[in-house]
Amino acid sequence: MRNFDLVIIGTGSGNSILDARFRDWDVAIVEKGVFGGTCLNVGCIPTKMFVHTADLAATPGHSYRLGVDETLNGVRWPEIRDRIFGRIDPIAAGGREYRVSHEDNKNVTVYEGTGRFTAPKTLEVTLPDGTTETITADKFVLAAGGRVVVPDVPGLADAGFHTSDTIMRLDDLPRRMTILGSGFVAAEFAHVFSSFGVEVTVVARFGALLRYEDDDISQRFTELAKDKWDVRLDRKAVRAERDGDTVKLYLEGPRGAEVLESDVLLVAVGRTPNSDILDVAAGGIAVAATGHVVVDEYQETNVPGVYALGDMSSPYELKHVANHESRIVQHNLLHPDAREKADHRFVPHAVFTSPQIAAVGATERQLQLRGERYVKAVQKYADIAYGWAMEDTTGFVKLLADPSTGKLLGAHIIGPQAPTVIQPLIQAMSFGLDVRSMARGQYWIHPAMPEVIENALLNLEID
Repeated sequence: MRNFDLVIIGTGSGNSILDARFRDWDVAIVEKGVFGGTCLNVGCIPTKMFVHTADLAATPGHSYRLGVDETLNGVRWPEIRDRIFGRIDPIAAGGREYRVSHEDNKNVTVYEGTGRFTAPKTLEVTLPDGTTETITADKFVLAAGGRVVVPDVPGLADAGFHTSDTIMRLDDLPRRMTILGSGFVAAEFAHVFSSFGVEVTVVARFGALLRYEDDDISQRFTELAKDKWDVRLDRKAVRAERDGDTVKLYLEGPRGAEVLESDVLLVAVGRTPNSDILDVAAGGIAVAATGHVVVDEYQETNVPGVYALGDMSSPYELKHVANHESRIVQHNLLHPDAREKADHRFVPHAVFTSPQIAAVGATERQLQLRGERYVKAVQKYADIAYGWAMEDTTGFVKLLADPSTGKLLGAHIIGPQAPTVIQPLIQAMSFGLDVRSMARGQYWIHPAMPEVIENALLNLEID
């Protein structure tokens, strides 16, 4: 049994903790999969590279409105796929090589295997050859992320299906794809594959897509999605089976029993933390009902010296949150007598589908349930000059504010470049800028897209 100063489990955002300031620490890194974590290998980065390509492929579908006649002659799927992973895979391999072999990491021991706690601050690592090694440490960082959820649908395993971990590496584009799920992952992949010419069917258990967004955003997106994809709402998957090259998904819904046939089934119903794989309970570490490790404002668990970050402990499950928490944990490890608190007040998110969506703060429904007083303003892209240039008729910005203080309570955008357009609103909320000061205290470039934000701010009726 070997004792370390620090054990880091996971090589996503947790891997960025180590820098020159840890050179005199004896450190172990435990990784059961590929270096780089979800974001690099199967999440944010490759998906957005696919999305950008899909945006280009989709352009001919709406360019006619501008008097430009374009056609999509086809997409070269192997080249699209290989361009993306030809860049990502070497980064993951390089990250591993750096930790394993580079002279900067002489104080770092890498364990490539699956860890599980057997006692407080005691981790048993199962190596690829089946042998085990037990390690202990004064301090731990749990950054082992999460994994896709596979629903309990009879016959699903035998029928064969893909998840976000595998769908991007298909050998060939299918003619038909069924996507089981209605959240971020489902919406993004529906856009990607439909733009490449695949017939996409989206199966949602509830009555709307992206139902955790503000109701107005979810409703608008669901309406637009129905125009592009075969959207089946209020459906429950009850059975799956394979018939030759075809996957059959049996549904129950408002119209009774239905059968969907497709070449590929993508399961995208959510993710769950890897706390159970680590058996954190055996380490005395508290876990919430959702499976997330419970942490305090310093990202520390109930076991002193054991920290957690990212999808392991965060219900947001967003890379920018994991990166922030990684910096907090890094500081607190190095400065235990002057620790810093994580800031989760205004966590933004985006959905890179079509149209794009971004949000920060409270939804209107949340404010109503909390009984908070608020005012709102809705500004259409169609009413600004750049909106005219794009002929956008569906996008809008929705702002929610406290009428007494003028502070923003929530911001929700659906439309072109929503994740970029929302950034000044995130900044305003983070630094306490009221809407009047924001609207009139700076120049807004005309006729740029951010004018949609300026006009929305001016439409808020503040006391």
